[in-house]
Amino acid sequence: MPKTVGIGITGGIAAYKIADLVSRLKKDERDIDVIVVMTEGAARFITPLTMKTLSGREVLTDIWAPSQEWKVQHIGIAEQLDLLVIAPATANFIAKIACGIGDDLLSTIVLANTAPLLVVPAMNTNMYRNAIVQENIKKLVNTGINVMEPATGVLACGASGEGRLPEVESIYEQITTMLFPRTELLGKRVLVNAGTTCEDIDPVRFISNRGTGKMGYAIAEEAASRGADVILVSGRTHLAPPPGVKVISVWGAEEMCNAMLKYQPACDIIIGAAAVGDFTVARAAQQKIKKTGNGDQTLVLELVGTPDILKTLGARKQPGQIMVGFAAETENLLENALHKLAAKNLDVIVANDITMEGAGFAIDTNIVTIIDRNGEITALPKMTKRDVATAIIDKIAALL
Repeated sequence: MPKTVGIGITGGIAAYKIADLVSRLKKDERDIDVIVVMTEGAARFITPLTMKTLSGREVLTDIWAPSQEWKVQHIGIAEQLDLLVIAPATANFIAKIACGIGDDLLSTIVLANTAPLLVVPAMNTNMYRNAIVQENIKKLVNTGINVMEPATGVLACGASGEGRLPEVESIYEQITTMLFPRTELLGKRVLVNAGTTCEDIDPVRFISNRGTGKMGYAIAEEAASRGADVILVSGRTHLAPPPGVKVISVWGAEEMCNAMLKYQPACDIIIGAAAVGDFTVARAAQQKIKKTGNGDQTLVLELVGTPDILKTLGARKQPGQIMVGFAAETENLLENALHKLAAKNLDVIVANDITMEGAGFAIDTNIVTIIDRNGEITALPKMTKRDVATAIIDKIAALL
């Protein structure tokens, strides 16, 4: 049975990239019908004629235009959709959705829409990081709307940072996943940890690491998209919670370990993707440590080890439970990964050399090698962290 996707294009420079997205959807062999709706701003960046040619049907732009197909245009369109996508989604249009404003054709369709909604932000880095924009995005997520994380890189304005439209291939894959969901993990409960842990020095300062949570959040989202009941134990991160995932927020390594132990008995699959700090301060100060002198003060911290979360869980592993860990290394990648695989009683370990360009922390890509307990080694090329998450969940599904 054909699926109908509404592609809402708003007025951002990335609008031109949506031509490729529409083309890919129309070429999909699973019979996807595409209805393109453009705002007035979008039509200044790319013409409706281009989208009409690629989609094979009239492009809708005017809320007041008479319609031969629908008695009430925005209601009729909304009722026909299996999925509505807003890409690129500008800060202005995100605010409209968050506030329930309907002042043009696309925004009224959003209000009338009952199908799943996917919002793909794209804008200048400072605009994306603006506190009000972030609050609006959180509001969308909290109401069950799917919001893709923007990519990081050089923007059209010349700045470099967050705010780029994700690669068209990633958007296409997200759309097809939502239209044709995979169900290999239906009925399974997955426990994932992500983000970085923080250890207090005093009430103001803490020690941490470079982890951002991007890899773990991508894994949680991918598992949920395949039908799993996902619990995400998250350390510090700036990321919005993945839709449909239960998030448990923690601060330090011990708190994260306790949370993981609490949920372990009820879970079929456990994936340790968090950047857990190896050390904590032996005696954190109860009051802020004051700076004295002219900057020549010396502060000595006594550090002690934190719990090895995966090793602790591995010792309590239940029959049939699958455990996956990560090995972020700077040398002897395979040797260190194989040692951790055995020592922590894991079924799979995902190893990456964080010194390689395109791998490591705070970027959208990774380069990993997946090793299982049977000794099978799969080296993957550089790919997005969401694609790495797909490969990891594929591996787990094969083990099941």
